[in-house]
Amino acid sequence: MNRQLLLLAIASAGIAGFFGCHRHEPAAAAQEARTVLRRGLGGEPSTLDPAAASDTFSTQLIQDLYEGLTVESPSGDVIPGIASSWHVDNSGQRYTFQLRNDALWSNGKRVRSQDFVLAWERVLDPARGSPVANDLSLIVGASEIIAGRLSPTSLGVSTPSDDVLVINLVQPAPFFPELVAHSSAFPIFSEQSARSHEGYTWVSDGPYTLTKWQPGTQIELHKNTLYWDAKAVKVDTVQYQFSADQNAQFAAYRAGQLDMTDTIPANAIKELRKEYPNEVVIAPYLGTAYYGLNFARRPFDGNKKLAKALAMAIDRQRLVDSLALGQVEAFGIVPPGTWNYTPQRWEWASVSDADRIASARKLYAEAGYSRNKPLELRLLYNSSPEIKQTAQIVAAMWKDVLGIETILNDEEFRVYLQSRHEKNKWDVLRLAWSADYNDASNFLELFRSGSANNDTGYSNKAFDKLFDFASNSADSDLRRHILESAEKLVLDEYPAIPLYFYVSKRLVKPYLRGVKPNALDRVYSKSIYVLAH
Repeated sequence: MNRQLLLLAIASAGIAGFFGCHRHEPAAAAQEARTVLRRGLGGEPSTLDPAAASDTFSTQLIQDLYEGLTVESPSGDVIPGIASSWHVDNSGQRYTFQLRNDALWSNGKRVRSQDFVLAWERVLDPARGSPVANDLSLIVGASEIIAGRLSPTSLGVSTPSDDVLVINLVQPAPFFPELVAHSSAFPIFSEQSARSHEGYTWVSDGPYTLTKWQPGTQIELHKNTLYWDAKAVKVDTVQYQFSADQNAQFAAYRAGQLDMTDTIPANAIKELRKEYPNEVVIAPYLGTAYYGLNFARRPFDGNKKLAKALAMAIDRQRLVDSLALGQVEAFGIVPPGTWNYTPQRWEWASVSDADRIASARKLYAEAGYSRNKPLELRLLYNSSPEIKQTAQIVAAMWKDVLGIETILNDEEFRVYLQSRHEKNKWDVLRLAWSADYNDASNFLELFRSGSANNDTGYSNKAFDKLFDFASNSADSDLRRHILESAEKLVLDEYPAIPLYFYVSKRLVKPYLRGVKPNALDRVYSKSIYVLAH
């Protein structure tokens, strides 16, 4: 899991504040027939503030309302957004972005380079406690600002003019253009306007504007006619209908009340593929489910053979077939589709099941365990039908192949978030990571000594050296090879047991076009159009 849900509620009647607001004048002539896209959303957004959004429901809406310096194409390529072009110097640490002359806010004001600076200073301000502050930590001064050692105005950015933004980084980062396509780097409207009691419209710079928020029910967006690329926006109105229940969302889709869902009931994929073969859209995305081993204490402290035995005892193909959710079996940490990278795999990934099981049993015995002297493990995971089923299947495999007794500890999500840091409570921990940006370092950082996301306690100076070397390299090819070596090293040490790579799952009506989930599972409403039906 890459983020804890931020529980911030925003009432629809109070849509204003720091963003600035202006009167919403309904255009009578424009109330003619409009193209409407009805999207299912598995939960209500906690916020539409780019500085506060850490849950996927919020960021889905925000990416329709706002646009950053760059954007992702439907295929996942990074292309110009509010910035028409950019340049990086030879050090790989200084980026200069040229903003578009025709980039406007929805109130007609020009989008300026200063709007980005204000937004980023706000994200990094420790007084605000933004959950996405670390996303900007590559910028000079950002880490010191987050820690309270520098003022937010000390950030290593400059604005030579309204349409030029210069950003200094602490190290080379070839993926930086993709990072600024994330909602944490979106600008905010920096000029305050007077409030009006007659109604508000969110001031945004993206393809859509916010026109209605019905708490607990839906959010409605209308096309932003002042958006610089408005001609490419084919859908006039987007309705996001909230439904935390997968079956309820499917029922709405089946009844013709939704044009697309953002998920599919886990127990219905096989049947839906038969019933709606042209409407089930399953695509891989950058997310890995894995088990972390407690390297801070026995039995895994210094017992690599035991860790390897557990990894080899799992039949991943049978696991994903049993879950029937479309996942892809994982024998490595970094998912397929990662930019400028060849994912690494365990050397035994292709051996026969018989050889794999025989090797697992041999290693288990060499680690000091047997059927007569079985290992007992405590497996901690957060409550979820899919996660619980995974734990039960894996525990059964460990029992069948090795004779291990596994105690399953199922905890509510918030309790689990605390327990995972208490290493006396577990031996094996259910974990997952989905990428914030498309780069292998986003996954491998999980194993760096001292990383806030390193739950296993794994520490290897050789790995840290490789990771740091890659982080400071401006050579993309060299950096890729170093990161691949780092993943090989981690896989050989077995601090984690990858289980499967995630896939996105949704139902899409046959009259929709342009629904192409990219590697980060982002589907922009701007890219979708509706055929006559």
